[in-house]
Amino acid sequence: MSDSISDGGDCTEHRTAVTEPEVEALVRGICFKTGPPRTLGVEVEWLVHELRLPQLPVTPERLEAAYAALRTVPLSSPLTIEPGGQLELSSPPAASLMECIDTVSADLDTVRAVLAEYGLGLVGAGHDPWHEPRRYLHEPRYDAMEACLDRTGAAGRHMMCSSASVQVCLDAGYESPGPLGHERRWQLAHQLGAVLVAAFANSPLVGRQPTGWMSTRQLLWMEIGAGRAGAPDPDGQPRTAWARHVLDAPVMCVRRDGSPWDVPEGLTFREWIRSRAPRPPTRADLDYHLTTLFPPVRPRGHLELRMIDAQPGDDGWIVPLAVTAALFDDPEAAESAHQAVKPLTERAMNLPAPHNPLWTDAARHGLADPELREAAAACFAAALEALPRLGAAPAVLDAVAAYLDRYVARGRCPADDLLDSLRGTDLPPSRLRPAGGARTAHGRKDIRT
Repeated sequence: MSDSISDGGDCTEHRTAVTEPEVEALVRGICFKTGPPRTLGVEVEWLVHELRLPQLPVTPERLEAAYAALRTVPLSSPLTIEPGGQLELSSPPAASLMECIDTVSADLDTVRAVLAEYGLGLVGAGHDPWHEPRRYLHEPRYDAMEACLDRTGAAGRHMMCSSASVQVCLDAGYESPGPLGHERRWQLAHQLGAVLVAAFANSPLVGRQPTGWMSTRQLLWMEIGAGRAGAPDPDGQPRTAWARHVLDAPVMCVRRDGSPWDVPEGLTFREWIRSRAPRPPTRADLDYHLTTLFPPVRPRGHLELRMIDAQPGDDGWIVPLAVTAALFDDPEAAESAHQAVKPLTERAMNLPAPHNPLWTDAARHGLADPELREAAAACFAAALEALPRLGAAPAVLDAVAAYLDRYVARGRCPADDLLDSLRGTDLPPSRLRPAGGARTAHGRKDIRT
């Protein structure tokens, strides 16, 4: 599941200047690859902290020593480093839900065992609750990204260096209409996205203080701005709407040999094509431009759902993966989810996600919002019915049922646990201490090369 829409290679075509019609054709033809939904994947991001006392900062030198050891370990899933030193494990496309879970679980066992040798562990939270943003990677891409995002405030640095998520990757769906058609799945992803934000909100703290938001991570994306982190017109045909969005989105940087890279202000890709300054954009520039756009649903041939906060516990990521896969890939569950979220559309006021009232309420209130709670309960019930049809193991069904009982049925989310614990003495080890050792149950540095 590559970030690039090209077939790769340093061919002449890749270095040739592109026109607006060519960009539209490329984006329309490659970012939505339709067909029967057969594969899925997951990208799990983790904060890396001191195993014994996660409130203590970890030096860059110590992180580098641990990451050097990880580079020598064979894994089935590519492991990458985020700008702040977070780790992301990206599964290969899997033919079934259980294949995806088993592959990632085995890789995480290995990663945790290596980190434990250095006294480090993985923490699942949408935003680091303890530390200020600190950049670990110093490369031209991230220098340019920081310079660009700083123009809208501090949200960009928090997003780059202090956030983590569970990103579910789904096939785009059939070309034809119906519950598994690509247009319906694209629409469902944006409507259901607010429910997923609310149900799995897990980032209420910054600097150990409540922010007033259950998903501060989602707030950060909203503050970064619609051009960089927003969705296209919700009523548009997916291919047309996304192609227009790509052309009208601001260019993050113009790459060149050496550093620093140029960071233009207010230059859209369409304007870059027309002005041909500081140089004409190429196919490679288009590929790169796509990796600098962070909508809540990103089409990359498949659909990448980016709105779910990282989850607590070694296996917390499995529940959002299982629920989302069931609601998209089982026809009956997909129709149930569509009906469950349909009443919420009026609250979106026909505005793109996440910059509309529905997504704002989801990020701020989580499942304390009655309508979001009702929709989430219906979606979890539909997922539980569908998961056996997808071959889910009993342990997965038990985990989803337990989440429904502990959180959804009570109008709660993991963020509520963190806030409850804050009212005591401190963040409890059971909630946010990194787990060590083996389990018992855009354009980033590749850690394995």
